[in-house]
Amino acid sequence: MPEITFHHLAALNAEERTALLRRTEGDLAPYLEAARPIVEAVAAEGDAALARFAEAFDKAAVSADALRATEADFDAAFAEMDPEMIEILEFCSDNVRRFHAAQMPGEMWWKEMHPGVFAGEKHLPIDSVAAYVPRGKGAFPSVVMMTTIPAVVVGVPRPIILTPPGPDGRIDAATLVAARIAGVEEVYKAGGAQGVAAAAYGTETVPKCAKIVGPGSPWVVAAKRLCADLIDPGIPAGPSESIVLADDTANGRVAALDLLIESEHGPDSSAWLVTSSPRVAEEARAAIPGYWAEMGEERRSFSTAVLTGSKGGILVAADIEDALAFVNAYAPEHLQIHADTPHDYLGAIRNAGEILLGPHAAICLGNFTLGPNAVLPTNAAALTRSPLSVHDYMKTIGLGYVTEQGYGLLAPKAKRFAEYEGFDGHANAVSDLRRRAFGNQG
Repeated sequence: MPEITFHHLAALNAEERTALLRRTEGDLAPYLEAARPIVEAVAAEGDAALARFAEAFDKAAVSADALRATEADFDAAFAEMDPEMIEILEFCSDNVRRFHAAQMPGEMWWKEMHPGVFAGEKHLPIDSVAAYVPRGKGAFPSVVMMTTIPAVVVGVPRPIILTPPGPDGRIDAATLVAARIAGVEEVYKAGGAQGVAAAAYGTETVPKCAKIVGPGSPWVVAAKRLCADLIDPGIPAGPSESIVLADDTANGRVAALDLLIESEHGPDSSAWLVTSSPRVAEEARAAIPGYWAEMGEERRSFSTAVLTGSKGGILVAADIEDALAFVNAYAPEHLQIHADTPHDYLGAIRNAGEILLGPHAAICLGNFTLGPNAVLPTNAAALTRSPLSVHDYMKTIGLGYVTEQGYGLLAPKAKRFAEYEGFDGHANAVSDLRRRAFGNQG
């Protein structure tokens, strides 16, 4: 069995430490080059290209005139799904819905800046949003919940789902069930770079959308970048990544369980246990092979590839301060803190997509059942970006209202400002010319 990657951070030079921060999507150049002809083909050929790529990439026989899920497809999905799983989807969807409803801003607000001077904002839903739901390494009704429920809460007029078909040419049943629970009826067989292109350009069947959200492979990330002039690509959401941070009060065997969560998504994932305790590190290293033995072959192979490669494993820091510094530099998608008093470290964490506190807050609880959105910024985008939220499905319009009284206060200052910047039309609009245009000659 290959050795789990193990480093003492204090023994690494600056270049070696920087190398630990790299993710699969860090170098998109080969994916950009390969995705470009796919995007161009969809732009030129529409549905015919989607059907052709479904066969080529998804090994699915899909007809160009049968890309949208039908009413019968939804009904069959509900008949196929285990009733207990449907109940779980409803429970989890309700948590996600309640969390995002709490995020909602008011429709409009005003503030009186000065007598007769009012400024504010109006919040509106984006007209159309495509939710990308991956499938290649599994079925992800959780992504359906996270990407579509906020759209419905906000009131997006046309939310749609794009997802790869399975080898049988059908859409995953759980995806359809979760979509209907969320309140979305438009689901299309369009995965990978071609799905992104379909939403960006529109085809005979797939509507052109204003924005696309959701996680995906480097192919999806590359296509979003190629189409960014046509469609808002949303937050960067590439291959899964996590850090499990553990201090010397942690149980290494439990920390190891949580380390495996994101490592099993695929060989392009990243997952690190970062600890200031050599004891915790050794407990985790000893426990992992036994946990692998409890996993299926595919997921075990993914996890093994990650934790024995260059993008995952165990890192021992000199002290908790150094461990926290690494976390902030890495800016992980998921961060879970294993400690008896995890809240003690909350103030020190500046960069993470989410922070889950304590050994009972397993990352998979956040992925499925907790309520906050689990579509999170990847590849260190958490340095500046936030989790998917209702705000990603809305736009804000600035508002202003000025009375005659307020105009008297603002106009002289605006006129002087315009003259300073050299804009004659600006200055004239708030000069005596305006008073004369109103017909008030004094």
